[in-house]
Amino acid sequence: MRLAVWINTLVVGFLCVLSVSMGPARKRPAKLGSKGEVPTVFLTGNELGALKPCGCSGGQLGGLDRRAAVLNSVPKKSRLIVDTGTLVESDGEQDLIKFGILIRAFGMLGYDLVNLTQKDIEMARNLGLLGNIGPELSVVSAYRVSDVNVPAKFTKRMSFRGKPITVTVVSSDMRAGWIESVEKLFPVASGVQALNILILNRCDRAGVDNIVKKVRFVDCIVCPADSDEPEIIGDANRRPLVLSVGRLGKYVGRLQIGAAKGKDGLKLSFRAVEVSEDLPQDSNLVELYKEYQELVGVSELLERQPRIFLPDGLEYMGSQSCKTCHEYEYKKWRSGPHADAFAILEKVGSSFDPECVVCHVVGMRYESGFVSLQRTAHLKDVGCENCHGPGSEHIATLGETLGPEPKSDCIDCHTPDNSPGYLADERDYFEKIVHWTEPNAVGNVK
Repeated sequence: MRLAVWINTLVVGFLCVLSVSMGPARKRPAKLGSKGEVPTVFLTGNELGALKPCGCSGGQLGGLDRRAAVLNSVPKKSRLIVDTGTLVESDGEQDLIKFGILIRAFGMLGYDLVNLTQKDIEMARNLGLLGNIGPELSVVSAYRVSDVNVPAKFTKRMSFRGKPITVTVVSSDMRAGWIESVEKLFPVASGVQALNILILNRCDRAGVDNIVKKVRFVDCIVCPADSDEPEIIGDANRRPLVLSVGRLGKYVGRLQIGAAKGKDGLKLSFRAVEVSEDLPQDSNLVELYKEYQELVGVSELLERQPRIFLPDGLEYMGSQSCKTCHEYEYKKWRSGPHADAFAILEKVGSSFDPECVVCHVVGMRYESGFVSLQRTAHLKDVGCENCHGPGSEHIATLGETLGPEPKSDCIDCHTPDNSPGYLADERDYFEKIVHWTEPNAVGNVK
């Protein structure tokens, strides 16, 4: 399926989401601790295309299918759900697919609002979505486009202790004169309680205190994230409250509205809620992710990956070619977990996703490396040449040439995201893959 075809598929699916309210698939687990009718603003952002964790190990956070349990912990009438933008990491073809999937997911999750950054605006336009986002899912943006009216302001009326409260969200990119233009967008005091939230698409943390002094007319400022976990920036008791919403969908920021003690006004409390693997999955979003996997597969992204030429005519030969001279090592490797790495992807439907496949095969980023199961089955799984380099010269010289580059280190794939416990238990991981006879120490296996 080529670009235009799956773009049309995404657009059609997105419009269906706008016209049909999916509703929550499951009730939230009790441990989330609902506060009943307490007005709550849920904040996410900086998704960077992370639809779900890779799932290669336990303890991973995130996943759109589990996020529903957090959002549904507050009744719809008492919540506002906002994504602050930066949906994907790049403008590549796979990120285009992810962008469309994320927009559809937001509709299914009951989001009220999405802030579009400049990159998001461009992606939405490339997908034909920019002019089609309708009443079920509103957007704001600080960036103007000539052919589509994208507002910078969003307002929702909620209830607090039986009285109305107006929540206003405004997006700004801090261009010249931004303070004056932003102030005009927030409501003038009218006797109705108001919560004013300002999303900044750029934010110099060193200058946060100066920004705070100039925007006393807002209650909360949201800055781009520097870390995966949401955090309060500076003093938690000052107004406006300054915070970030984290990255990669590992947490949901929960901003609750309360009454200030001994005086009129509102009190804000903010905390990060883990999107943990013990939360229930939303079946609709599970199916949406399967649709994403299918789109990636039919788009043939794996086969069309750009590949780097190996130096000096080196080629990958496959682990089977090592067996003749290294029979003991081969048998030990064959009995370990790396020898079945590709089967893990096949089991979960990710065997066509280049972002997953790269860590489950030999040499995917290079010429003569893994292309597909049909064309290069001898290079599936994590094999000898991942750690020892392409083997053609070693074989041709009967072992005289050793260790050509490129080689992979364990931490290239066992990252904190993919293997949260790896660095703390490195020795235990090594014990699972020992296939040599000499007593080499951890860190000296090559």
